Amino acid sequence: MPELAAHVRDVPVNQIREITEAAWRTPGALVLSIGEPGFPVPRHVLEAAMACLDRDETNYTPNAGIPALREAFAARFRERAGTSPGGIDSIGADRVYVVDGAQQGLHFAMSLLLSPGDEILVPNPGYPTFAMTARLLNAVPVGYPLYPDHGFQPRPADIEALVTDRTRVLVLNSPSNPLGAVLGEDLTRELMDLARRHDLWVISDECYEAFTYDVPHVSPARFDGDAPGDARVFTSLTLSKTYGLTGLRIGALICPPGIKQKMDNVMEAIVSCVASPSQYAALAALTGPQDYVQHAHGHYRANRDAASAVLDAKGIPYLKAQGAFYLWADVSHATGGDVRSWVRRFLADSGVALAPGTAFGSIGEGWVRVALCGRQEDLVEGLGRLPGRTRQG
Repeated sequence: MPELAAHVRDVPVNQIREITEAAWRTPGALVLSIGEPGFPVPRHVLEAAMACLDRDETNYTPNAGIPALREAFAARFRERAGTSPGGIDSIGADRVYVVDGAQQGLHFAMSLLLSPGDEILVPNPGYPTFAMTARLLNAVPVGYPLYPDHGFQPRPADIEALVTDRTRVLVLNSPSNPLGAVLGEDLTRELMDLARRHDLWVISDECYEAFTYDVPHVSPARFDGDAPGDARVFTSLTLSKTYGLTGLRIGALICPPGIKQKMDNVMEAIVSCVASPSQYAALAALTGPQDYVQHAHGHYRANRDAASAVLDAKGIPYLKAQGAFYLWADVSHATGGDVRSWVRRFLADSGVALAPGTAFGSIGEGWVRVALCGRQEDLVEGLGRLPGRTRQG
């Protein structure tokens, strides 16, 4: 048969899925490798989707989504992202595009911004689909380093050193998956200044914006302009994590002004529109009671603290999570320089699945990502099976 396109053949395996699917085939495994919220979806959200089906509202919607949902996303973004003279108060429904989850939002943004051979700066460690999506578009992902001795925070000088005449986009992710790190206000402003100096677009992945602990969420859009030619930030949002709607595939991409027709064209070419029941479920989630979010926030924070206590007792270093629902732990004392192979052995020997740090980039060697979103008993039991680090180790 004919060969697949080279850019598809070169897309690497997602190591998160690799270990998770192995765990799903392992009876009794404790799956700490994937971020799947474990609470029932609120009843009013389910009923909104069912009511949409009952009234047979199953036709096409506008490309960008139903107007009420676009406004609800815009209102939440204005509230959560804060205000500034840069124009975030002016972000309205006209700049919101409803998408099939944040991953599709990232795909749309990159489709608009990247030509074959263009370079996109992505975090290392960072979520693997940043690079995977770029490669599918024949673009070149370039990892900017996040070092342990700098708290896995980006250093503007490191990023600036990687900018070439082919660099088009800077990807920022806060709160970070896999790290749980959060970008502060001063650093976010510096990174936006860097993007302006080099005339780069910015794609901001803010999937976990609802979950920060003792620190605020700071959106790069706070420091963006609001006029065509000045604005440069695309913000990717999702309800998968905030409301546990992972299977409904619903999120939003907030775009700079002045690109409506181009974005409509991209939507039509890729998806046309998002399924209407998912849109009405999302509307109910955004505008209805927020008990689910409050409960989830408390659960993830308590799990973070419980997991930290287990790792402290074992002498295993980790990055204290300030956001998201993951813990980034250093198990290099046990992995022998190959954490991808080690997590497979650990699953086979101990029945616990952890995401290998190399799933997120080369700097993740020796580290694992621990999902904090499940039952606390399973989390504590699973981490309790980790080999401890000796004082000399």
